[in-house]
Amino acid sequence: MGMTQLVHGNSELRLAMNGLGSNICLVPTMGALHEGHLSLIKACQKECDICIVSIFVNPTQFNQKDDLEKYPRQITKDQALIQKECDYLFLPSVSQIYPKVLDTNVDLDISHLTASMEGPNRPGHFDGVVQVLKRFIDILEPDYIYMGQKDFQQFSIVDYMLKKLNLKTSLRVCPTIREADGLAMSSRNLRLEPAIRRSASIIFKALSYAKEKLGKVKPGKIEAKAIEMMSIKHFEPEYFEIVDGCSMERIKDPEAHDLIVACTASWAGKIRLIDNLILKGEAELFAE
Repeated sequence: MGMTQLVHGNSELRLAMNGLGSNICLVPTMGALHEGHLSLIKACQKECDICIVSIFVNPTQFNQKDDLEKYPRQITKDQALIQKECDYLFLPSVSQIYPKVLDTNVDLDISHLTASMEGPNRPGHFDGVVQVLKRFIDILEPDYIYMGQKDFQQFSIVDYMLKKLNLKTSLRVCPTIREADGLAMSSRNLRLEPAIRRSASIIFKALSYAKEKLGKVKPGKIEAKAIEMMSIKHFEPEYFEIVDGCSMERIKDPEAHDLIVACTASWAGKIRLIDNLILKGEAELFAE
């Protein structure tokens, strides 16, 4: 592994990779990189000849313009963090990913996977995720895409897209990396006010409570208690749902499901945080 090569253009990257190896892996990010991203890159290195990290703040997955504008951008820091960690750092422009001459919309019905949780709260978000990842696949032709568990609903939808469109790319998912107090690492954590950050461990505590009580207390009651736990000063929980890890539908009887996940989103001051915890079973997509 030498120095990470910085590449901006689509054709420039294809040319650079030509003849370098058969296994290409992509770690797609929106920057503001942290240890969670590094864990994806390290897992990627074990399996691949060529590791590409992309940084692209994708406008089509933001349903609020204000959120897009305030999303942390720190490209110099990001470059320093992953220097020598990957082969290529891909920094495309919006016009490269979404050229005006090309219809980049993806004809795929994902409504059954977006009816709950993030779907109603962020209309159009997952369509944007599908759109940008399909573009990256078209441009880079990766064998594998590496994503983190923190965005459970998102990676489930991406896996559905890959299989439904019969794409040759496979998905690998790596477990969530957490801070010492349990808060899931996220680029958005940078924007938390210090006092709010100190209380943010309540999210993981509520998820852990759900894991402890599954099978002993009805799911609906667990959800209600978790919302109550998270309703502290500065925090406004948006949802806490215990769902089937494949269909994303809320469960009533834990015995009837092999994979059960608790997913949640909460406003922490002006910052929206999401997290999840597998309560039962194992996700097949997880990287070794």
